[in-house]
Amino acid sequence: MLFLSYLISGISLGSIYAIIALGYTMVYGIAKMLNFAHGDVIMVGGYICFFACSYYGLHPLVGIVMAMVVCTVLGILIDRFAYKPLRQAPALAVLITAIGMSYFLQNSAQLLWGSGSRVFSSVIGKGSFSFFDGQLTINYLTVVTIVVCIVIMVGLVWFINQTKRGKAMRACSEDKGAAQLMGINVDNTISLTFAIGSALAAIAGVLLCSAYPLLNPTTGMMPGIKAFTAAVFGGIGSIPGALVGGLLLGIIEIFAKAYLSTQFSDAIVFAVLIIVLLVKPTGLLGKKINEKV
Repeated sequence: MLFLSYLISGISLGSIYAIIALGYTMVYGIAKMLNFAHGDVIMVGGYICFFACSYYGLHPLVGIVMAMVVCTVLGILIDRFAYKPLRQAPALAVLITAIGMSYFLQNSAQLLWGSGSRVFSSVIGKGSFSFFDGQLTINYLTVVTIVVCIVIMVGLVWFINQTKRGKAMRACSEDKGAAQLMGINVDNTISLTFAIGSALAAIAGVLLCSAYPLLNPTTGMMPGIKAFTAAVFGGIGSIPGALVGGLLLGIIEIFAKAYLSTQFSDAIVFAVLIIVLLVKPTGLLGKKINEKV
């Protein structure tokens, strides 16, 4: 029964990683860049929801919506002022800018909200479900996290495959030049991608802070790195890959903490990533792309 409890906890944590990883994989799939400031958008979402609920007494749903709105606008602004001028720049320049934006957001959070940690109250009730005569207990937050991840994944797959905007994203991912010739506004499509990814980051930030209730300006750094690892693990650029990578990463991390070592659990997670990439360099669901010369 303990094994099943760890498995469910791993799926819950992996669901958060998967939601965060979607932001990385969508931006990379369309803009072919790594937005390392994505993890800090998670932190901003957590702070917005914290102040909305704890300081102003608003309903948690209102706090979540506010966090999504602020992070959506933040994502569009990051793309507009940091990345859009570098569309044709070398990849190294974009990478350095992304790292700089990450530190900018962290330091801005310290100036605005202080460097100390704040206790984040869960937006989900503290109740739980009991199974097998109380031997297995699953709290509401775990159930909500898994359900939210599934809903987001299904909705995003539908959006990408069925809507006009989604098809424009797929076209830009395949060939930006050809998409532009067909009348697609590439810059607007990339901005929309940042907006969606940042809104999802806000949701992930609220769920993450509800599960691990200490909130500070560096809260999003390690989860962001792990979510990026999950995106690479599953095959960066692949939406199903982000889900698979996130879930597997969460399960591996929880089992590593439970059965091996809490201190070396992160090292074990990254070691598994290295092994997978040695066997399959494109990730579990990634596809090898043959470039035409």
